[in-house]
Amino acid sequence: IAESNKNGEVKALYLREIMQYTQSDTQRNAIIKQMGNTNSYKALLYVAQFINQPVLNETAATASMNLVLNNSSFYDETTASILNEVIKALNNPDAGYQREAIRKFIEENKKQNGFVSIFNGKDLTGWKGLVGNPLIREKMSKKELDKQQKKADVETKNSWVVNDGELIFTGKGNNLCTDKQYADFEMLIDCKLYPGNEPEAGICLRGTPKVQIWDTARVSVGAKVGSGGLHNNLVNSNTPLMVADEKVGEWNHFRIKMIGDRVTIWLNGELVVNNTILENSWDRNQPIPFKEQIELQAGSKVAYRDILIREIISPEPFKLSKEEVQEGFKILFDGTNMHQWIGNTTDYIIEDGNIVVYPTEQKVVSNRNLYTKDQFGNFVFRFEFQLTPGANNGLGIRTPMEGDAAYVGMELQILDNDAPVYEKLQKYQYHGSVYGIIPAKRGFLKPVGEWNYQEVIANGDNIKIILNGEVVTDGNIREAVKNGTPDKKQHPGLFNEKGHIGFLGHGSVVRFRNIRIKEIKN
Repeated sequence: IAESNKNGEVKALYLREIMQYTQSDTQRNAIIKQMGNTNSYKALLYVAQFINQPVLNETAATASMNLVLNNSSFYDETTASILNEVIKALNNPDAGYQREAIRKFIEENKKQNGFVSIFNGKDLTGWKGLVGNPLIREKMSKKELDKQQKKADVETKNSWVVNDGELIFTGKGNNLCTDKQYADFEMLIDCKLYPGNEPEAGICLRGTPKVQIWDTARVSVGAKVGSGGLHNNLVNSNTPLMVADEKVGEWNHFRIKMIGDRVTIWLNGELVVNNTILENSWDRNQPIPFKEQIELQAGSKVAYRDILIREIISPEPFKLSKEEVQEGFKILFDGTNMHQWIGNTTDYIIEDGNIVVYPTEQKVVSNRNLYTKDQFGNFVFRFEFQLTPGANNGLGIRTPMEGDAAYVGMELQILDNDAPVYEKLQKYQYHGSVYGIIPAKRGFLKPVGEWNYQEVIANGDNIKIILNGEVVTDGNIREAVKNGTPDKKQHPGLFNEKGHIGFLGHGSVVRFRNIRIKEIKN
């Protein structure tokens, strides 16, 4: 195992598997020592259990120490407790240096929330049977839901059994669900399919199918692509980036991270899904729920073990004020999903309740941009934005999705005006300007790193922009170009009656939040 070309996660699975066949402490120490070289969080949890066992304790303490100190991302409430046990257990000539290294590590690194086990290895505490889907459950009265839940729980006891620390689906019955609902989270789980008739399983995130698990030998149904893909997606990717499965009958390790409506998945230490939107397969006109249960799919016979969850604290969804509701505003982004947006959903992601753009190289200008699904003509558009030093972006309005929005539509500049690199721009290129057409007043942006509030009122040919309470632009585009465009360039889309609204990428990191719109009916 040590000399194989397998990555650390897979080596950890193999090492753990052969531990049951050891016949001496020498063999057990050899396995624990190798575990310390795997850079696997699950390996850390496994070897830590031997810290207080005679003969094995020194090796287990050293292996645990190496795993944490070599992986600062492992440092959380759980591993902090393990390090305390390590400090007590170390008893070798270098113990003083090792303890000092541990103390230095603790001082220099920030501790995360710890993972919590949601399967106790003994029974189904914390789990329940499946009742319908989120849409069906939402329509049920509490009395009817309780009745159906009791029935499902009885059936579940015959379908899911616990044996030797493993949670096993027998092959007949329905999904097993967490009692608790989860919003944003990171999940660790081991899974093993059993040989037999069409091996298949899955993990439903927020009650939504599913992270696919199947036998790659089932070529006729497309399983050759491997496990881990978001199988029920239609618009966004539904296949994994690579095949990372161990064969049927062996354990596989999943790490699943869900932020907003985005999912990232590692299978056996390999990235197989990268920040991909999970679609609501129950109602594709709606985003996935903000918070819902996690489900283990009832497929063929399958076993799970070591199911751990770390909840990620995210801001509550943005809500309209009573006044905005009465005025007819609707939310385009509330911090939990990007269901109302299309285009560059790779560079534009959700982070801490914000849309953040982390630019990558895009040769086609329009490919850099994030657009609203719907098109708008006359409207009031409100949003907040945060600039980074030298940031350059733009708000495209009434624009098609192809071509440079500054010309095929209209661009309202978003810019760090005070950056030295922009000191020689034309006056119609600074923040709030109708790019190339109407200049904005300067001096009303907040310092870089602070949030700015902006309102855009587009009503016919009149464009008005209010930045942090100050009107910086208030002009008529037709009047502005009656003697030709100020920038002497063609703007064929300037008088479009409607089009998409878009954030226009210019290679800078920018954050947006609390986005809402009200259409003006003339």
